[in-house]
Amino acid sequence: MDLWIVISIAAALFQTVRFMLQKQLSLVQLSAAGATFARFVYSAPILCALLAVWLGLGEARVALPTAGFWAYGAIGGAAQITATVLTVLLFKRRNFAVGVTFIKVEVVMTALVGMVVLGDKVSLPGLAAILIGVAGVLVLSGPQVEGNILSRLITPSAALGLAAGALFGVSAVSYRGASLLVAAEDPFLRALVTLAAVTTMQTLAMAVWLVWREAGEIGRVFGAWTRAGWIGLTSMAGSFCWFTAFTLQNAAYVKAVGQVELIFAVLGSVLFFRERITRREWIGMTLLSASILGLVLLL
Repeated sequence: MDLWIVISIAAALFQTVRFMLQKQLSLVQLSAAGATFARFVYSAPILCALLAVWLGLGEARVALPTAGFWAYGAIGGAAQITATVLTVLLFKRRNFAVGVTFIKVEVVMTALVGMVVLGDKVSLPGLAAILIGVAGVLVLSGPQVEGNILSRLITPSAALGLAAGALFGVSAVSYRGASLLVAAEDPFLRALVTLAAVTTMQTLAMAVWLVWREAGEIGRVFGAWTRAGWIGLTSMAGSFCWFTAFTLQNAAYVKAVGQVELIFAVLGSVLFFRERITRREWIGMTLLSASILGLVLLL
């Protein structure tokens, strides 16, 4: 098995575990913003330390990042924070496996945004994959009640999932833009610089928000360090694995392999959260998974 496949599977596993931890903490201890803050505050110091060691022990050198780097990083960081908060809120409404499936609409939303904003061309097979994804969203969007298609598509669960997926797509594009502006030949160093810078900005921004809007939540995050710390570690490991996989192989193939996360999500939903997945939800997840897999292979 090629190394990039192993790394992609590892990234999907780390991401699933992190989502599980965030769902658990948001249900019993922390708010959605607090569970999101835990992802950054426990990983930023480790990433900065790793970067310092890498630069200190090796011969690698990197120039000071440009204004464009910080702009891309800020946009991507803000999009990721918002998407993560929406994800935690979604987990409170729907079971874990369905929540993760909604988020994977990121690929579909990225294709649609590219069509509207950048004028990207979509082939007929690609359009068919998008339509299958829409069907999956309609099935997943809520109970089978009377109403037109639009009313079912704009249910709170569907809105949270679609918005989170779109914002995760924005953050991915922004992070790639930022990493390409890092003046270093080593792709691993570029990834580490980008991760350290963005995660630090996210930690500071979330800290200011929590002090302003949710007094006492930062204390609860640190009070839950035995669990919240693992959110930071799994987030750091997953992000670094994604960046590394993208340096080794075409991003479309990496994302295709990353769909194994849906299998991990189903296992987590059933084995850890004791949640029952209905027949309708199985059908919706299957349709949406087929749509996403088709798109990542076609793009």
